[in-house]
Amino acid sequence: MEPIALEDLALLEVLVRIDQRADLVEGDTEVVKRLVESGLAEKGDGELTLTVAGVEMCKSLQHRAAADAQAERIRRERSAGLDDAAA
Repeated sequence: MEPIALEDLALLEVLVRIDQRADLVEGDTEVVKRLVESGLAEKGDGELTLTVAGVEMCKSLQHRAAADAQAERIRRERSAGLDDAAA
């Protein structure tokens, strides 16, 4: 299984910041524009919010990142177990 792509991690970071109504950074402008164009976020009443699709994308990416972290942890544990057995 390939680890989550850096682009997806960056997308997740922006989606979370929008969801938490945190300040966006200057580099987020293009990503936010694409999110609005693709229907994952919308601007209303001067505020940027996630659409239902944006929330689902955020959840999906969070699950993927968590699964990758768990898989990496298991891989390290198994590797450490093999190293201990060899010693």
